[in-house]
Amino acid sequence: MPDDVRTAAARAVTATSGFALAVDIGGTFTDVVLRHEGGASVTDKTLTTHRNLLEGFFRAVELALDRAGIGPAAVTAVTVHATTLVTNAVIERRGPPTALLATRGFRDVLSIRNEHRYDMFDPQIEFPDPLVPDALVYTLDERTHADGSVAKPVDAAEASALARRMQADGVQAVGICLLNAYRNGANEQAARTAILAAAPGMAVTLSSEVSPQIREYPRASTTVMNAYTQPIVAPYLAALEAELARRGFPNRPLIMLSNGGVVGTRVAGGFPVRMIESGPAAGALAAAHFSAVLDLPRLLSFDMGGTTAKACLIEGGRPLVAGEFEVDRRYRFKPGSGFPITIPAVDMIEIGAGGGSIARVDTLGLLKVGPRSAGSEPGPVCYGRGGTQPTVTDADVVLGLLDADRFLGGDMKLDRAGAEAALGALGAQLGTDAVTTARGVFEVVCEQMAGAARAHATDRGLDWRGLPMLAFGGAGPVHACRVAELLECSRLVFPPMASVLSAFGTLVSPVRLDLVRSALAPLAALDWAATRALVQGMETEGRAALAEAGVRAAEAMLELAVDCRYRGQQNEVTADLPLAVLAAGDAPALRAAFEAAYQALYGLTLPDVPLEVVTWRLAARGPIPEASPPPATGGVPAAPRTHRRVAVEAAGPEVPVFDRATLAVGQRIAGPAIIEERETTLVVLRGWTACVHATGAVVAERAA
Repeated sequence: MPDDVRTAAARAVTATSGFALAVDIGGTFTDVVLRHEGGASVTDKTLTTHRNLLEGFFRAVELALDRAGIGPAAVTAVTVHATTLVTNAVIERRGPPTALLATRGFRDVLSIRNEHRYDMFDPQIEFPDPLVPDALVYTLDERTHADGSVAKPVDAAEASALARRMQADGVQAVGICLLNAYRNGANEQAARTAILAAAPGMAVTLSSEVSPQIREYPRASTTVMNAYTQPIVAPYLAALEAELARRGFPNRPLIMLSNGGVVGTRVAGGFPVRMIESGPAAGALAAAHFSAVLDLPRLLSFDMGGTTAKACLIEGGRPLVAGEFEVDRRYRFKPGSGFPITIPAVDMIEIGAGGGSIARVDTLGLLKVGPRSAGSEPGPVCYGRGGTQPTVTDADVVLGLLDADRFLGGDMKLDRAGAEAALGALGAQLGTDAVTTARGVFEVVCEQMAGAARAHATDRGLDWRGLPMLAFGGAGPVHACRVAELLECSRLVFPPMASVLSAFGTLVSPVRLDLVRSALAPLAALDWAATRALVQGMETEGRAALAEAGVRAAEAMLELAVDCRYRGQQNEVTADLPLAVLAAGDAPALRAAFEAAYQALYGLTLPDVPLEVVTWRLAARGPIPEASPPPATGGVPAAPRTHRRVAVEAAGPEVPVFDRATLAVGQRIAGPAIIEERETTLVVLRGWTACVHATGAVVAERAA
């Protein structure tokens, strides 16, 4: 739908209100989607303002409201927000002085980690510096046994004295992670009470609330990260909520979490560690939405923005969800080189390969791209904001993939001459000209993304070859055809609103909270009554979070899973479990569910080995919102708006350039061709043929 037609459609329904607003703050751009319940949508984006994220947030919102011709009062549906705030705070170390309070004798848990080496042959192995320095680790003389019984309670006087020491040391937040607190958090709660009595302004996080799971180091890492970011996130969300109310928006905002769901600001502000992957998770939910709309139950989601690229596998119409992930890895493809976070999150791989990724020559004289990014400040050289190092976007401009005069619909002119000079300087180190260097940057970044997707799928026992791919993000549609070729993919989908699809994804994400409780026990001796009580406690917490976000009790749905392992194994496998199995105490059914998951992952089972139950998981969620785009009608096939030289091929042919908004349903376009829309560009390479689907998606197929 053309921009002017889309805006006119939005204006036609302003009298009835019923708009939903979604804002996704990324590393380079802040994206906004304003959608009416009738299906009309207005999208826009602006550069992210890292010094004050709310400045860019409301700038983007104002652009969308102005284009729709409405005011804040018309946004009577939902207001949803995804942000990189938590991730940036950790990577850039912008958190306040934060302490760890541990059991006496366990003060070095953050330094010792789990004693695993992610590369056993590297004598110079590196790990990220702990968020809590050694000087700010304090200990309490207390003890809880592995069965949850309290052997030694907390001495309130000792805890109060520690709180005063923390204040004197400048500590503003503390994570309390006591031994075996995942089984019984009484001592942690007593320590919090004493600390807040002595230091009322202290931000306190309990491991028994944020991550009540077995294994000391991952639990401590998660607790500390929550404590470290809470003083940043809670005021940010409070300021966001207050400013929305001041401007006349009628509803409180919902916040996107890493697990693919949204919750209210109270839950999100109290547990900001759950927001670390909120933006990428929203993109995965949007991919799942289109997998259902296009009847593609198996799909590879490919999201390339300005700073990073993400790949996620959609299986059975749903993204995979993992119970643990890592933040701030020293090496992006090496598990164990970052901080483990035991929070359910959409399972994806993320690499530093976005439009702003910087190209350079390494010490061996080889061309490298990323992971460092120019971001939005100063941004790529072609942005004209002071950037001096060539990036992927600069290469795309030099190759003719992007029109320097029509970027963001012409609202943001690009400096092609500056991009050529930067690529030329890089090429001088390689002995090539600017265009050849740009072609090399394009090829290297595409191969990096394809390699990441291969590794992600292979690690999960899935065959990546030939999977249909959904490409989105500001830079995703530009590079998708080449990435798809490298992945042996023959079908590629460019969805509507491709550039801002992560923002749209927040509108199709259900209200959801994932909860976990570890309770190690042999299956043969499992106390089913105690287990039902444990799960009931999670259900109560989950229903309360859903109610805060506006979900009626009758709409709440519960999904149960369990982590099990064969006796003697170190790691667990997660299996989905019907609630009826728990209600009936059906041990054979639980074992069958586990062995089906184990068989799918490893190709075998060990039927004679006893089973251990380690962790119970409960997802409480509301209904999935309906946000299908209105079906498009036929129309007259559009002619190219112009032609321009595109140098992805060495011959640099003149290729037709189409406006996406003018294309008719069913219109077929053979590559090489360019299809432009306001916020991104679809590149159809030679050998591909694109066709406009009735949903408005452009589906490209590759000749055999």
